[in-house]
Amino acid sequence: MFSSGEGLEAGKTKVKYKEVEIGLVQSVTLSEDRSYVLVRVQLKKEAKSFTAADSRFWVVRPRVALSGVSELSTLLFGPYIGAEAGVASEKKATFAGLESPPVVTRDASGKQYVLHTADIGSLDIGAPVYYRRIKVGQVIAYHLDDDGKGITVRIFVNTPYDRLVGVNTRFWHASGIEMQLSPAGFSLQTQSLASIVLGGLSFQAPDGGSGPKAAENTAFTLAANHAEALTEKDGEPRMVLLNFKQSVRGLTPGAEISFRGVVLGKVKSVGIEYDSSQKEFVMPVLGEVYPARLSGTVAVDEGKQPAHTPQQRLQSMLDRGLVAQLRTANLLTGHAFIALDFFPKGFPSKVAKKAGPPGADVSAPGTLIELPTIPGGSDEIQAQIAEITRKVSKVPFDQIGDDLQQSLRAFKQTLDRAGQLTAQLNNDVAPEIAGAMKDVRKSLGAVERTLAEDAPWQQDLRETLQELARAAASLRVLTDYLERHPEAIIRGKREDKP
Repeated sequence: MFSSGEGLEAGKTKVKYKEVEIGLVQSVTLSEDRSYVLVRVQLKKEAKSFTAADSRFWVVRPRVALSGVSELSTLLFGPYIGAEAGVASEKKATFAGLESPPVVTRDASGKQYVLHTADIGSLDIGAPVYYRRIKVGQVIAYHLDDDGKGITVRIFVNTPYDRLVGVNTRFWHASGIEMQLSPAGFSLQTQSLASIVLGGLSFQAPDGGSGPKAAENTAFTLAANHAEALTEKDGEPRMVLLNFKQSVRGLTPGAEISFRGVVLGKVKSVGIEYDSSQKEFVMPVLGEVYPARLSGTVAVDEGKQPAHTPQQRLQSMLDRGLVAQLRTANLLTGHAFIALDFFPKGFPSKVAKKAGPPGADVSAPGTLIELPTIPGGSDEIQAQIAEITRKVSKVPFDQIGDDLQQSLRAFKQTLDRAGQLTAQLNNDVAPEIAGAMKDVRKSLGAVERTLAEDAPWQQDLRETLQELARAAASLRVLTDYLERHPEAIIRGKREDKP
């Protein structure tokens, strides 16, 4: 049974397995309710194994898809019915034909795995599966989950690459071009040209290794990108609610929630609500934080035991007055993030009443924690500018101007008086100064004449010095004689004999 009999002709269309004819179409008729086409075929004796209950049949026609053009030979020789023998022991004569050829046949060597994702993206049946940019498999099927909240994707990884799939292996969408604009800047990652057109999947082991080999049909989570896939698991997240009364421009889902530079979580959604009691709009921001990222211990209070578990560490920070602030992460792109810190004017955090029983704490799964917020970013700068403006507006510039004018007038009067005093000094004191200078010149002339070489007192001084020199010579002669004849002091000088 097929949904369409396009290209099928009785007595002409063949049944083939691996391009070998194993049967022939006998008739093509429409069902009684006209919902499908009945195709009767005659198989050869050597094709009895194709009557197994799990055998599969499909129509092979020319196919033009993004992945390429296939089955071009059917343009010349016409469509045919492809077949695959089953392995079941039961036999039957009626089969439901496949609408398209199976992506993986039973004789293919490898393993199938199950992936769960929230979005199929650009994936389609036949999309490639890559390992380090080498094609190692393909997508064979996908369907919407029963609850409508996710999609299940089945993939096939060929041998020997299936041995690379372990229980810790991470899978992610490899759409060919992965662009990300974040506070850190712009990043671009590319896969093969085929994945750009078809989409695709990639897998890789984390730093800790892939772990034991995964059995067939093992289920994995399909991440949105490479970074998300290889991010270490941080346990169960805790939901937080932040109500901002300022503009949240630049804050988008996925923005970081960090504590002093350490990323603790991310923003899940940004909304707007009207607070009728305060008669103003608030911007509720829902986010998730991972307490397990708080390594080490945090003391709760003095005299109490330190907090060791992630939940206790988070609870300790909340008790100390953890506050959220919106900040700009990148001035070029305008991206914003939420900073958590202990601010001087912090307020105690509380558990939102709408998310759990009264008295619930952060250790309870699903508890929504409401954190107080303070203005930040451009709003904080605007508030500071407004405060400066208010202070400047209080300065009495008019009074200061009047006082300055009075001071200038007084200074001008002082200058005028100084000018008058200078003129008076020039008129009264100048003649006296001139007379004094003449007397000084006369005195200097007299001193000059006195000190001249031909002055009389200098001649007298030279004669006196000569007399003193002669007296000193006589005194030396007398001293020498007395040293030789000390008795001369008593007897006198002895007369020389003739």
